[in-house]
Amino acid sequence: MDRSALNETLDRANELIHRLEDPAPGPLPVPEGKLYTGVDLGTAYLTVVVLDKDHEVLAGEYTFAEVARDGLVVDYIGAVDLVREMKARLETRLGRELTQAASGYPPGVPPAEVRATANVVEAGGFVCTNLVDEPTAANSLVCLENGVIVDVGGGTTGIAVVEGGKVVYSADEATGGTHFSLVIAGARDIPYAEAERLKLDPLAQPGLFPTVRPVMEKISSIVSRHIDGRDTPEIVLVGGTSKFHRTAEVVEDFTGISAWVPAHPEWVTPIGMAMNCKP
Repeated sequence: MDRSALNETLDRANELIHRLEDPAPGPLPVPEGKLYTGVDLGTAYLTVVVLDKDHEVLAGEYTFAEVARDGLVVDYIGAVDLVREMKARLETRLGRELTQAASGYPPGVPPAEVRATANVVEAGGFVCTNLVDEPTAANSLVCLENGVIVDVGGGTTGIAVVEGGKVVYSADEATGGTHFSLVIAGARDIPYAEAERLKLDPLAQPGLFPTVRPVMEKISSIVSRHIDGRDTPEIVLVGGTSKFHRTAEVVEDFTGISAWVPAHPEWVTPIGMAMNCKP
């Protein structure tokens, strides 16, 4: 998928999600056929996305939730409750039962902890049909032929090296959006929740850039270390944190490799998880 096609897909998804935030959204036209659901238990946000049989986005929800940390479920009951609630709301909007879902995990998470993610999805009312590492899920939508997918999550940064359209190497290290918020909170002497709000405000981001640049450089150094010696023509940054002011610029300057961020990068990995939902 080229950049323009990817951005068009994400624009449509984001427009739909925002329409659903209206207190009384209109009914959703749902085509016949199988529905594919992705459940992303992120460090900062829990996201559920539903696709139709052609992998077009039908509906989605996201909510701030500290139920997982670096791919590990830390609040099982809270996560299950949120998944159930989001599933019920989406079913009401779609007029269809959602029965199956895929989820994901950062590369390198122990198998027992990956299973805990599946348990949350199933306790939330789905049959969990697949679990896929997050950068691989992202590339299901991005369709990068050669290069690197960098998924900047809440607590970790995942890296997937893609050659010939296939992920040939993946890794994950601590440092992500949570660390942006922590350094903002420390520098401004404000509560973490306020720092999180500031971080998400596009108007505040230019002024915060000098504060968070060291974290961006840490992310860049992680990427550089894992792609050292590889022929890497481009870097695609996904995950909500990647759209922070000048993130791609810092990664490109640090690595010397062309880096870009698609429109609405926060939706890339959850949509990719839904695309990996098996029949």
